[in-house]
Amino acid sequence: MRLLLVIIFLPLQVLCQNTIGLPDVFNYSRQTYGAGLQNWDIKEAKNGILYFANNEGLTSFDGKNWNVYALPNKTIVRSVEIGPDNRIYVGGQDELGYFSPTANGQLQYHSLVGLLKAQDKSFGDVWDIVNFSNALYFRSTNKIFKLEKGQIQAFYPDSEWTYLGTCNGKLYAQDNKAGLKRFEEFGFTVIKSNEMPAGDPVTAILALNADSAMVTSLKNGLFILHKTGVTLLGNANNALFKSERIYAATGINSNQIALATSNSGTYIIDYKGNLVQSFSTKEGLQNNNVLSIFVDKKSNLWLGLNNGIDMVAYNSAIKQISPAQQDGSGYTSIISNQQLYIGTSNGLFSVPLQNLPDLSFSKGEFKPVSNTKGQNWALAEINNQLLLGHHEGAFVIKDNKAVPISAEPGFWNFVALGSNASAGMLAGNYKALSFFKFLNGQFVFDRELKDFEESCRFVAIDNQNNIWVSHPYHGVFKISPKFDGKYIQVSYTVKQGLPSTLNNHVYKVKNDLLMGTEKGVYIYDASKDIFIPSEYYKKLLGTQSIRYLKEDRAGNIWFIHEKSLGVIDVTGKQAVVVYLPELNTKMLSGFEFINPLDAQNIFLAGERGFFHINYEKYKQTRSRLPIQIRMVKISGEKDSVLFGGYFKEVNDHQVQNGKAIPQLSHDWKTIHIEFSSVLFGSQSNLSYRYRLKGFDDNWSEWTKRTEREYTNLPSGEYIFEVEARNSPGNESEIALYTFNILPPWYQTYWAVLLYLIIASLLLYLLYKWLKRKFKLQRLRFEEKQQQLLYIHELERNKVETELMALGNEKLEAEINFKNSELASSAMHLVKKGELIAKIKGQITQVIKGLDNPQAALELKKMIKTLGEDDNMDKEWENFSKHFDKVQSDFLVELKGKHPTITGNELKLSAYLRMNLSTKEIAQLMNISVRGVEISRYRLRKKLQIGSEISLFDYLIKMQAKN
Repeated sequence: MRLLLVIIFLPLQVLCQNTIGLPDVFNYSRQTYGAGLQNWDIKEAKNGILYFANNEGLTSFDGKNWNVYALPNKTIVRSVEIGPDNRIYVGGQDELGYFSPTANGQLQYHSLVGLLKAQDKSFGDVWDIVNFSNALYFRSTNKIFKLEKGQIQAFYPDSEWTYLGTCNGKLYAQDNKAGLKRFEEFGFTVIKSNEMPAGDPVTAILALNADSAMVTSLKNGLFILHKTGVTLLGNANNALFKSERIYAATGINSNQIALATSNSGTYIIDYKGNLVQSFSTKEGLQNNNVLSIFVDKKSNLWLGLNNGIDMVAYNSAIKQISPAQQDGSGYTSIISNQQLYIGTSNGLFSVPLQNLPDLSFSKGEFKPVSNTKGQNWALAEINNQLLLGHHEGAFVIKDNKAVPISAEPGFWNFVALGSNASAGMLAGNYKALSFFKFLNGQFVFDRELKDFEESCRFVAIDNQNNIWVSHPYHGVFKISPKFDGKYIQVSYTVKQGLPSTLNNHVYKVKNDLLMGTEKGVYIYDASKDIFIPSEYYKKLLGTQSIRYLKEDRAGNIWFIHEKSLGVIDVTGKQAVVVYLPELNTKMLSGFEFINPLDAQNIFLAGERGFFHINYEKYKQTRSRLPIQIRMVKISGEKDSVLFGGYFKEVNDHQVQNGKAIPQLSHDWKTIHIEFSSVLFGSQSNLSYRYRLKGFDDNWSEWTKRTEREYTNLPSGEYIFEVEARNSPGNESEIALYTFNILPPWYQTYWAVLLYLIIASLLLYLLYKWLKRKFKLQRLRFEEKQQQLLYIHELERNKVETELMALGNEKLEAEINFKNSELASSAMHLVKKGELIAKIKGQITQVIKGLDNPQAALELKKMIKTLGEDDNMDKEWENFSKHFDKVQSDFLVELKGKHPTITGNELKLSAYLRMNLSTKEIAQLMNISVRGVEISRYRLRKKLQIGSEISLFDYLIKMQAKN
């Protein structure tokens, strides 16, 4: 009975199992793409843009932007196809037509209903559009229309049309009553020997080879189409597919088919009907009702859902492994006895593996290993013992159970101390290094390294059996064995060549002791006992920080820089660095782990579970990135679309010819450019750079932005260029868009001509004005010259007057000087007279005292001589000459005016004119003061001057008048 149950339920159990590795599933909700719920059909243009037949219209996706184009009657779009003329043909309710770009590259709908005959215009929904033999076929339930050379022909069913498609160069249709038909020269012919039940719609016909095809039906599973007819596929899975209702199907590659079901998502089968993989809500789909299915050029699997759109990166070389659907972080993995063990933050899990090249396609369910809940740090196989480093100690795995070998908490790693079967091992834990012996087929704790208390997560043993321990924050330590079995410890810092004491990670790669540092990879030089930069790694990786190093069997070296993964690939003629940007930021920072089993199986620890990398496939599927200009808008008083993303038809390459270069008015203030790369599922790893030639010829920095805006550009021709990249060395070709901003009206040729005419007129007017101005200036100049001559004459007269004044001043000075001399001379005469009078008096006194008559006589003679007037008269003549010369002939003038005046009166007048005192005049005239007063009285009377007038004033005024 038990055997019977096993036989019954084993196929069902195997059927329910999925592969351990699953590609990423990307969900696009209705809110994301901005259209209706259901997506009925999917097609891809040559440029990689996808088009979806949606409830609310044709929906496009370029990897970044979604756009929706409604039909004129706002009906559901049921089908879409890229025609031989590169147009997008769509079918709706009583509507069929195509979208084609306008002159500015925007999609515009053109209806073909006008080509139909009146009796054919009511046809309901168009469910299928097929491009066959340069003609287009549109299927509704009651008509199939053939569009060829601008004319439409209708084909009618016996009951109703339920399918239309192509396979192996032939066109097939299904009549619900007559069955499957093949299109011959002039119409559809029934295929005989058809085992398909009546009333079961065909959903796909997919080529298996040149002579056969697989037929999928909605209710009865899979059939095989031969030359002779249609037969049921003999596979146990058919029972499953019957219950799941196959709504659509598509070929994935030369050996696999994807089935879209209404109840359970998508199944991937081989050509024999065997189940390869399945995708449902459990694997990440938004819902299990799949209405349409499509494989794009990069073998991504697109699912049009009843509510939403999903993309399965089916051809991806990178798969996600989530043990038992756990979200725990991955720390370690190993394959032992054809079992894959995955150590996570939630426990250790195991799953059996099939003998497949790519182990991610192994089917099975992970089972937890007993006694391993919590953090599982390390797995190692030494001496045929599967060892587990756990937060709670060291364990050995036996019969899917963890058996402790040390209760010391927190074991990071296990390192064999030799190559023979009896060798012991070294284990690093949270606070020490532990040694284990191998006795009686098992490891036994031996001892801990004394006087060394560090967390030993990074441990390596060099060729001289030195133990190296690095702690990212405490430093690097070398522990060397001595002859007596003890160890000596040495700390290595910047003095021993390391660039820093922090963030150093020790590894042994290709028998070299390497240190991953903040400044690149350093290698240990044992002869000098220092670390030096490795020239080999510096040439390939530069001086970027390195956190992790691991060598695979082929000699490739896997490394982790910051949060990005790369590999130094040495399988070619030259070592090259390959980056895997799809895994950027997905690794658990600080706990990186890589298990490179072989070229098709690389296991990488992640923040959630593990990643499986088929590196051989990854290298084959890497391709250059596409990049496109998707939208150009201009803004001014209102916005306008300048370019809608298409230079010609939708299937043409994006090449702008000379005629397509738009001429923009200067009134547009802002130009907004959007661009994208049609690389589905990897948008987060893409970056862009751009430049606007004619404005700034320098490339921008790499950025995540997919748009650029320029404001107030001057007139001229501009070329916008943009590139995309997803890793160093993997860049796209340049996409460009050229536009020309016209100059404002005041900078046009007509404006320049007008400027020349106005300039010429202005020059003429300027000439006339200057001529008139020069004439006025000449008249003003002449007037100015007359004024200058007049002023010069005045200045000359002024100068002459000043010279005369100076002459007068000089004369006055000379007069003053002569007056001074006259005064001096007069004073001299006064003094002389006083002296003579004094001498005469003294002589007279002497005579009175002399008794000698003879002497007295002689003295009297002397008195007589002194009293003679001759010399006095002579002196007066000299004085009068000088006086007249100084006083402008004052005496001559006075004598001429008063002829009766005497000589003494002239003397008196001269002395008065000199303003001498009465006493001084008396001495000069040798008379008494009384005599002077009398002489003045007589002179006043002779001159006829009244007593109220001063003689001095009279004489002065008389001279002034003269």
